Amino acid sequence: MTDMTDIIRLTAADTAAKIATGELTAVQVAEAHLARIEAVDEKVHAFLHVDREGALEQARAVDAKRERGEPLGPLAGVPIALKDLFTTEGIPTTVGSKILEGWIPPYDATVTRRLKEAGLVVLGKTNMDEFAMGSSTENSAYGPTGNPWDLTRVPGGSGGGSSAAIASYQAPLAMGTDTGGSIRQPAAVTGTVGVKPTYGGVSRYGMVAFSSSLDQGGPCARTVLDAALLHEAIGGHDPLDSTSIDAPVPPVVEAARSGSVEGMRVGVVKQFRGEGYQAGVVQRFDESVELLRELGAEVVEVDCPSFDLALSAYYLIAPSECSSNLARFDAMRYGLRVGDDGTRSAEEVTALTRAAGFGDEVKRRVMLGTYALSSGYYDAYYGSAQKVRTLIARDFERVFEQADVLVSPTTPTTAFAIGERADDPMAMYLADLCTIPANLAGNAAMSLPCGLAPEDGLPVGLQIIAPAMRDERLYKVGAAVEAAFVERWGHPLLEEAPSL
Repeated sequence: MTDMTDIIRLTAADTAAKIATGELTAVQVAEAHLARIEAVDEKVHAFLHVDREGALEQARAVDAKRERGEPLGPLAGVPIALKDLFTTEGIPTTVGSKILEGWIPPYDATVTRRLKEAGLVVLGKTNMDEFAMGSSTENSAYGPTGNPWDLTRVPGGSGGGSSAAIASYQAPLAMGTDTGGSIRQPAAVTGTVGVKPTYGGVSRYGMVAFSSSLDQGGPCARTVLDAALLHEAIGGHDPLDSTSIDAPVPPVVEAARSGSVEGMRVGVVKQFRGEGYQAGVVQRFDESVELLRELGAEVVEVDCPSFDLALSAYYLIAPSECSSNLARFDAMRYGLRVGDDGTRSAEEVTALTRAAGFGDEVKRRVMLGTYALSSGYYDAYYGSAQKVRTLIARDFERVFEQADVLVSPTTPTTAFAIGERADDPMAMYLADLCTIPANLAGNAAMSLPCGLAPEDGLPVGLQIIAPAMRDERLYKVGAAVEAAFVERWGHPLLEEAPSL
């Protein structure tokens, strides 16, 4: 097999298998994806940086290893794109911000290192909302990314570059991060699979921080099995991350290979429907629930009253933590420096640098967080939000006694038009309505495609939420649903995406 179009449409699992047998070389696979990037990314703008030479060098190393008869990992030779907040030695990491434009990290994030050790080929860094603050990738200092289903619409955020790269066949796998839904929401609106592992299940070392108690790296893919293979490669304890869980990675690959919902209890969250939900999204979700029944699941409705407060609590906790984390960008140590002409104080240089280097959304959240943490308002705002967070965690604990997993729409609507919500932050924040509770509680969650909305022909995502450290349940349910879709319609949903 040497046809470029055939190569880029393979799953990651099939690509790795063909490389392992010698039917394909890792260099052929890398070249096919680099050619695809060159052909379509000018329109999509999924990548901020493409490391062509580095990718080919990594691919040649995999081929040499195979020729020597050395064992290869389950994803050796498979290309991957990294959201541009995972530090990568020797190539830029900008976090979508002018304040880090041109910064070359001297070290790899733990996730980056594990990917390289597993033999994956890093193609480059993907576009994102600045410092992961946004739901559309419009907040990138380097311009928006288009949704491959309709380039006038957003690919979700903050990790829209990663989801768009997968949906446009520029990469079979990508890394994202999920603070309030930034893996799952892009997956939903691009017709791909995205997983937020249990908080602490994937190391945050070398992942530029937005909100430390919420941020979680995770896999982006086109199939549930591919996501599971990537999850297994990046997961596990890391002594460099104090929040890392010292426990084995749950058996996610085994679950993805033997997906079934027979005898499982699936909870439908009462709070995740109603006003503000697009009719086509609700229709496809209801059909998915009926499909789960047909596959042998017991479906129950569950009530999580504290979820109604999740959005408000999140937009106090996350900005407060970002206010603290972004204090390090002071123009003194690394990154952008403005106004340092010898006549200004350090404080003036810092202020000028932040004014020039941070975008509007970052400034908005830093100011909101600084206010919420101030001495006169800490208890009223940040403290109260943390109490709500506890109530949300208790709601999850209670309903997980009634159900093995919970399901909901991933997002209330399909992809909206670029610019449609740019001047309405509240409308933008509502995109994360269904995803935020899992972040606040630290649970595992997945989004996978469940059809196209009839009114606009755009993808709809089904969200599955599992208890902490029971990530394998996501893959067990997700694989069963995915297989049922493929059996009924004869092909993966994504192949309906408009050709670029």
